[in-house]
Formats: sequence, C-alpha cells, structure tokens
Amino acid sequence: MHHRIRHGPVHALAHCIGTATRKEPPPNSSMDAQQINISVYENLVPDFAEAELENLYGNIYSSLAQLRACGNLEGINTYAVRDGDRPVCILLFRRRKTKLQVVNEGMAIGEKEMRRFAEHMFATCSSLNLISFHAIATDMRRLPFPHQRYNCLEDIVLALPRTPQAYLASMGKSTRSYINRYMNKIRRELPTLRFQVHVNEEVSEQQLHDVIQLNKYRMAEKNKVWSIDGSERIVRLARSRGLTGIMEINGRVCAGVVNFRAGDNYFLELLSHDPAYNDYRLGTLCCYLTICECITRGGREYHFLWGQNEYKYRLLGVQRDLDHVAIYRSRAHMLLHADTALNNTVKSAVRRTKVWRHHAQHGGRHDAASRLALNILNRISTIKHHADGLLARQKQG
Repeated sequence: MHHRIRHGPVHALAHCIGTATRKEPPPNSSMDAQQINISVYENLVPDFAEAELENLYGNIYSSLAQLRACGNLEGINTYAVRDGDRPVCILLFRRRKTKLQVVNEGMAIGEKEMRRFAEHMFATCSSLNLISFHAIATDMRRLPFPHQRYNCLEDIVLALPRTPQAYLASMGKSTRSYINRYMNKIRRELPTLRFQVHVNEEVSEQQLHDVIQLNKYRMAEKNKVWSIDGSERIVRLARSRGLTGIMEINGRVCAGVVNFRAGDNYFLELLSHDPAYNDYRLGTLCCYLTICECITRGGREYHFLWGQNEYKYRLLGVQRDLDHVAIYRSRAHMLLHADTALNNTVKSAVRRTKVWRHHAQHGGRHDAASRLALNILNRISTIKHHADGLLARQKQG
C-alpha cells in the first residue's frame, strides 16, 4: 500500500521526497513478512499526524500542540512509517543544507527505527550528511554509521497507581507523615485556603500569569530572567492541553502547578508558590494533590521532567535518561562537521560534570578533593548566573 505524497513549496529538499514500500523479515521466520511503507512529506505535516503522534509517543514535546504554542511549524517535514495500516514511527524534522534536525523530543525511539530513518534519509538525500536527535530515550547501541551519543537531560517519571489511596500508601512512612502533617497544618492555620484543578480554558489567563509571576520571583533569586515567549507559550498550552492546580487564599493565588497533557500522560511545566508560605510546603502539596487528580482521571504517567529536585523523588519519581544522538554519513563527513562533533564532546563533558556535582552534593561525598572541586564549580556557576542575569537585563532594557 502506497500513500500519495502531498507536496508543499518546492525547495532544495524536493529531490529527497518520496514513498518507499519494502518487505522486512520478521524476528520469527514462521511469521508473514511485514509490509513496511515509508512516506516523507515536504514542508507539510499531514492531517493524520497529530493524533498518531499522540498515540505513538504520548509526549507533549513530541506533539503538534507544543509546536503550535511555540509558533514553530514553519519548515517542518514529516517522515512516517507504517506496517500495513499500523503507524510505527512518525518523525518531524527540519533540513538545513547538509544537516537534518529531528524536532520530536522526549519520546522513546528504538535502535531499529533510528537505523531505518538514517538509512532512508541518507539513501534518498544525497547532500545530507548529518542527522541529529535531541533529548530522546533510546536503546540504540550500534548503527551502520559513525555516531555520537551522550546524556543531555533526565526525565523524572512517576508511573501512576490506580487510585490516589494506592499512591499515598506506596510512599515511604516519612513522606506520608510529611503530607499529612502539612495538610493538617493548613487546615488549622489557613482555613480559607482553597485548592482547585482547572482543565484547559477553565483556568483564567490571570491565574496563569499569577503562577508565572511567583516563579519569576524564584528565578530572579538565581539571576535568571523569564522570556516573554516562554510565558505566552505556557498560557497557550495550559488553556488548550492543560491541567492546572491552583491554591488560593481569599481569592489570591498563593501556589500553582501547570501541567500539559499528551494522551494519558501529564507533564509538569511549572510549579511555584508564594515564599510567604514557605512554612506550609504549598508547592509540594499542590503538586501532590494535582497528581492525585491525574490518577483520578485515568492518567498513566506523570512526568516531572528535568531537574533532579528532591521533591520529585519524594513523590516517587524515577529517573529516565534522555540522550542527544548525532549520526554522520561517514567518518569523512564526521570530519567535515568537526565543529559539531567537538561541540557534542564538550557538551557531554559539561553534562557529566554537572551530574557528578549533583551526586557529590547529595550523595554524601565529603573528601577534601571533592569539596575543593565543588567549591570551584559552585563559584564558576555563581559567576555565570550573575553574568547571564546581567546580560538578560541589559537586553530587556
């Protein structure tokens, strides 16, 4: 079965676009051969892609909703693989001269599909010699092409139990005590506090901006500056694909958590609280109560995303590694892109250093060499944060 290709405007990628059908041997020789159909759509995301991306990956960072919210659909091409009528893989990508960047992020892609994609694109695009994936979960070990792979992020994920009661019971004794203690403290001392979950447009833009503003206060303490685009993206996605938990006292927002939904999975975008209520742990409790609502709604996974914050593990998140992968047509082409290869090597080293620093700070390493290295890294980090904050303020001014 072939799919008709709908062409967008003609450009340098046009000679690469086409449809291929081939049979692939199955793992079990007693089974019928698979009918694999590969289609590539130039400057186009076909109508079927939105629902199938959600069904295949269930990840907001591999969805059209995310790209729309970012205003980032221009120049997107689509690669789609079907086994008969069953979708197997859909990748969105951009092509810039000799480089191809896969836009999907956060999702899992196996070695077989990564290999098939690289083989197809290199075979059909003679000028292409570098393919990049970013922040993906993969079991890839070997490819027939030179490649680089390094850990670039982590996603802290909670597999949601069937009921909120089962979730609370699965926590450690100290965490259950922590939640109950502060919930009781709120009932006694903040009797007017109200918590409510809003779906999509049920949350007002003002409530979202209030939560964002609370987070800005925290960012300012770290000499980081919010971007206007970042705020607008959160508002657009929260009111179209959101599940937002809001805590209010006498009508004023004192804490909030903004989550985005993709399929049966929820993704934590923003968690903030008024520092005036630090003694009540409103941020953690707001997150916990929202997770319970995700469970009630039949959610499958809750993604705390990146950042190894202690509360994510306290709430039973488990770390999944996300990797960056660069695939080169040949070793000669890897040398041709020596700047990219070197940049990947540097980023890999920086990431390993960051992970080491986190483990050293939180894993109980107290020898003199570790303390000295941590002090140096922390001083460098502080200087960088101050410089970044100053530059950002100068640009805004």
